[in-house]
Amino acid sequence: MTDLDCGLNSIQWDFPYLSKRMPLFADNAVATSQPLAAQAGLRMLAKGGNAADAALAMAIALTVVEPTSNGIGGDLFAMIWDGSRLHGLNGSGRSPASWSPDRFAGRLSMPDTGWDTVTVPGAVDAWARISERFGKLPFGELFDPAINYARDGFCVGPVTSERWQAAAALQNFPEFSRSFLPKGCAPKTGERFTNPDQALTLEKIAVSGGEDFYRGDLAARIAAAAKSGGGALTLQDLEAHRSQWVTPLSVQYRGATLHELPPNGQGLAALIALGILERFDMRRYPPDSADSLHLQIEAMKCAFTVAFEHISDPDWMTLDPADFLKADFLDDRAGRIRLGKAADPNPVRADSGGTVYLAAADADRCMVSLIQSNYLGFGSGVVIPGTGISMQNRGRGFVLTEGHPNCVGGGKRPFHTIIPAFVSQNDRPLMSFGVMGGHMQPQGHVQMMVRIFDYHQNPQTACDAPRWLVGPDFSVALEPGYSPAVKRDLFDRGHRLIDGMPTFQFGGAQIILRLENGYCAASDPRKEGQAGGF
Repeated sequence: MTDLDCGLNSIQWDFPYLSKRMPLFADNAVATSQPLAAQAGLRMLAKGGNAADAALAMAIALTVVEPTSNGIGGDLFAMIWDGSRLHGLNGSGRSPASWSPDRFAGRLSMPDTGWDTVTVPGAVDAWARISERFGKLPFGELFDPAINYARDGFCVGPVTSERWQAAAALQNFPEFSRSFLPKGCAPKTGERFTNPDQALTLEKIAVSGGEDFYRGDLAARIAAAAKSGGGALTLQDLEAHRSQWVTPLSVQYRGATLHELPPNGQGLAALIALGILERFDMRRYPPDSADSLHLQIEAMKCAFTVAFEHISDPDWMTLDPADFLKADFLDDRAGRIRLGKAADPNPVRADSGGTVYLAAADADRCMVSLIQSNYLGFGSGVVIPGTGISMQNRGRGFVLTEGHPNCVGGGKRPFHTIIPAFVSQNDRPLMSFGVMGGHMQPQGHVQMMVRIFDYHQNPQTACDAPRWLVGPDFSVALEPGYSPAVKRDLFDRGHRLIDGMPTFQFGGAQIILRLENGYCAASDPRKEGQAGGF
C-alpha cells in the first residue's frame, strides 16, 4: 500500500464546520443537486443548446449519478418559460388499469415496496415531449453524459453515498442488489460505480425518442417482469401513457406571481399558504423571529389540511383547486390564525422521499423548473432484469379510505409530493426554483418566497438559512441556527417542537433568479449540488 493510499483511507468524510457557498452570476446558468449533472447541462448550453436541452441533459444524468433520489423508472413535472409564456407539464404516470380497492383489502395503508406500489413511469415520455416542443439539440445528444457515466463509471459523492447506505433494506430484491449493490453493499464516498445495463437502456431510449420504453423491447421487459413478479402493470398500461400539458395555478405575493402545477401534485398547498401570508405584513417581524416563523407555520398547517383532504388525480377531485385560492377562502383562513397561539389540526399522512430538482436558464430568457423522483429513495425495490431500471413506488401515494378522492383505483394518478416552482413579475420570467424533499417541498417554497420577497435575501442566503418543518402530525422541527429564545417562544405558543430531525428532511433548494443583466444562481449546501454557468 502506498503513502497515497494510506492518506485516502484516513480521510474523514464528515463536514463539522458551517460552510457558506457563493452565488453564481452568468448569462447562462444551471443549478442542481449533483455537480456531474450540472456540468452535463452546461455542456449542452456550450454546444448551442437552450435551457430546455440543459435541463433534460441534467435530468437524464441524474438518473445515473444520483440514483438514490430518482431514476429512469420515475415521474417528472416541469414548467418551461419559452421566451414569451409559461408552460406546465405533468409527467406522472397512472396506476395499472386493473387496480381496485379490493386488491388492497385488509391493509391499513398502501405497501411501501414491491409491484403493488408501481405506477407507470412518466419521466421518459416527459423528456421526449419537452425536447420535441422546446429543445434545439437532437434528442439523442442529451443522453451522452449519462451514458458515459453509466458505462465508464463515476465517483460517488458523500451525500449520495449516505442515502445509498439507507437503501440497504432493499437488498432482499435480487435485481436491485445486482444492479445497485454489486459488491453486496452500497458504494462508499469516492468509490467508482458503473451500471452498464443502464447505459444500454439509455441508448435504446435515446435512439427511439423514448418509444422503446412504452412500446418496444424495454416495455416488453417491464411487462414480463411485472407478470412474473405478481404485478398488475401490463404492456397496455405502458402503451396508454401520455404526458399532459397543463396550465399552472398561481397567486400574487408582494408584487410577484408564484406559479405551481395543479393537482395531482401538492403545489396547491404552497399557493394556499402564501395566499394566507399575503394578508399579513411579514416585514414587521425579523426574518428568524418567533412571530415570523409562527405565521408561516400556521399558514402551512391550514394549507396541508386542505391538501391532504382534497388533492388527487384531478379527474377525481370533488372541488376545483382554484376555489381554494379565492380571496374569500384565503381571507377566512388568515382570519383564523392567532399570533399568540398555535392551532392543532388533525394529523395527516405524509412521507419524505428521494427527489432531484434542477433549474436552467439561457441568454435568450428561456427558463426551466424541473423535478423528478422515484419517491422513497430508489423507489419500489423492483429493478427490471438486464436494464438497470429502478421502478418508482408512487402507488404508495394513494390512500385506502373509501370515498376519498385519492383512494386507490385503476388508471389514476396518485397524490404526488414532487413540485417545481416558478415566479414571474409583470408577465416576465423572474425565478425558477424548487426545494426537493417529500413533505418539505411546499413549505420549502413558502420559506424561499418569504425570505426573498419579504426580507430581500439573495438566493444563496435563502438556501443557506435554517428551515422549519411542519410534520405530518403538525409537530414542528427547527433546523440548527434558530436561537434558544425563539424555540422557547414557539413552545410557549403551543407548538409541539421535536428534536433530532436529520438534515436531509429539511430539503435541498436550487434557485435561478433573473437579473437586469444575466442570472444569479444558487445551490443548497445540504446537497452535493452546484450552480454553474458562463
